Amino acid sequence: QVQLVESGGGLVQAGGSLRLSCAASRSIVEINAMGWYRQAPGKQRELVAVFISGGSRNYADSVKGRFTISRDNAKNTVYLQMNSLKPADTAVYYCNAGYYSGSIYYTSWGQGTQVTVSS
Repeated sequence: QVQLVESGGGLVQAGGSLRLSCAASRSIVEINAMGWYRQAPGKQRELVAVFISGGSRNYADSVKGRFTISRDNAKNTVYLQMNSLKPADTAVYYCNAGYYSGSIYYTSWGQGTQVTVSS
């Protein structure tokens, strides 16, 4: 199973930037999908940005043009660069990985990192 550890959250003013990191316990090259979700108080967890098979990147409409997902395969790490942050971006951000082991598909989650954007 893949363990994921997030870091980089914190408190920032509106318009500021943060970079989140997600370190995986093994190679991410063969992970089918890896990315970021977030959950604000009282709301459902939602997709923010994700790499899918073949290297494509998907973004939520609300973050397009402001957030960028990237990866460093040598470090088994995925990043989320967040620019022009808004109070609406305040949430716990979770790293997620989806992968096959044999014919079984697994999903792993990190523990989450808090991002708070003040107005």
